[in-house]
Amino acid sequence: MKVFRTRAGVVAEDAGKSALLSTTWDELFRAADPAALVRDEVAKARGGTALDEAALLAPIVSQEVWAAGVTYYKSRDARMEESRDAAGGDFYARVYEAERPELFFKSSPHRVVGQGGRVRLRADARWNVPEPELTLAVNTAGRIFGVTVGNDMSSRDIEGENPLYLPQAKVYDGSCALGPGILLGDPPGPETTIRLEIARAGRVAFAGETTLAQLKRRPAELVGWLFRDQTFPAGVYLMTGTGIVPGADFTLAAGDEIRIDIAGVGRLVNGVA
Repeated sequence: MKVFRTRAGVVAEDAGKSALLSTTWDELFRAADPAALVRDEVAKARGGTALDEAALLAPIVSQEVWAAGVTYYKSRDARMEESRDAAGGDFYARVYEAERPELFFKSSPHRVVGQGGRVRLRADARWNVPEPELTLAVNTAGRIFGVTVGNDMSSRDIEGENPLYLPQAKVYDGSCALGPGILLGDPPGPETTIRLEIARAGRVAFAGETTLAQLKRRPAELVGWLFRDQTFPAGVYLMTGTGIVPGADFTLAAGDEIRIDIAGVGRLVNGVA
């Protein structure tokens, strides 16, 4: 079952049938068992409602978005290469092997775009890439209750200049996309594929694929670290890192279209501004 945030309210969809729920998006994240709440709401819903994709909103209201870095070996190598001239490469090798993961704040709700929205390129960056990531939906108690598709936009030249510039490389208006909805349940298995395709002027400019088998850290482990000495009164999203990294000869351009597919979870499509 999936849930979507729409202009009409929260809509649940299962086996091709949809129902408008009476719960709010924030109430979903505050529930002790969000999936059970949705099932109860669906059972009480009178009649069905069509899911209008044109009415979809970004699946976020009051939640914070956090992200994990260097969780795939491919990402480790890319971070080391881009920061080599700044003598920061060793940082990434160490964090890949360390017990403590790299976790960083990614976005407040107003910076997040949803299905069909446009992510942005920093005006002061020359090397920008999308980062397709399985994203965990976590309730206030630290329980993973579902997953969605995420795009952790990154300005690689800024982070590469100095690892301490990470917040500027990662956090800016339009730097995060989520959606289209949340697939309720446990995170998918290691065989799950993640695919990225970038279209430019009607042609594929880049395509790549990985699987969750390449994710070094378990989702529950990442959430456990995130909730150490932190509370999230409205719940939180946690991006789990990327295993698809375009080469140094590729950068996004305005007008590109980014398509991210996670098998069984959904497809997130965004333009680039």
